[in-house]
Amino acid sequence: MKKSVYSLVLMDDVVKAVDEKAYRLGTSRSNLINQILAEHLSCVTPEMRMREIFDSMAELIGNSFHIQQQRSASLMTMRTALDFKYRPTINYKIELERIPQDRMGTLRVQIRTQNSTLIELFNSFFVYRAKLESGILAARGCSDYSCDITSGCFVRKLLNSGLDSEQFGDAVSRYLTHLNKTIQIYFSSPQEFSMYSPETEREYMEMLDIYMI
Repeated sequence: MKKSVYSLVLMDDVVKAVDEKAYRLGTSRSNLINQILAEHLSCVTPEMRMREIFDSMAELIGNSFHIQQQRSASLMTMRTALDFKYRPTINYKIELERIPQDRMGTLRVQIRTQNSTLIELFNSFFVYRAKLESGILAARGCSDYSCDITSGCFVRKLLNSGLDSEQFGDAVSRYLTHLNKTIQIYFSSPQEFSMYSPETEREYMEMLDIYMI
């Protein structure tokens, strides 16, 4: 969305109020004024689009995740606890692009633990998951999948398949819910996961029949 520089004459009290609110929201004076004017004039800004996506996700994911407060309009962070010894936490962070092009945003999944066994299990799961996702997406004509796996952290880009805000919020919610379910199954019994993986893989493919993400 193109931006240009304009001069405005504003009352000092107005500027002070804008600056205080911009600070609380973690944004700039110009960006906040742009959002206020856009909302008043019914124009859609990137921030409004991102808020629509996150509002849709918050409504759909229910009690599966604990949503944390964010200062940035482009971020949404959630966490769940694994049903595993010491109940380690898994953090999910969605960062949306202000101006989407080939991707809508980035997903980061991270396990909060210093336990080397848990980190090894986490990495092992996402090696499997990345191979599954890239293979199925490639078979469906999507070769743009990319991810990165480091110690206790998985990062992948979320594809831009032309969905509107509500559809994309639904797509990400479905994806995260399925991913979290599969992680829980894997950690509950890694040695027996092969018994359950055909069912979770079928569910993943059915999800892609609705949305490519």
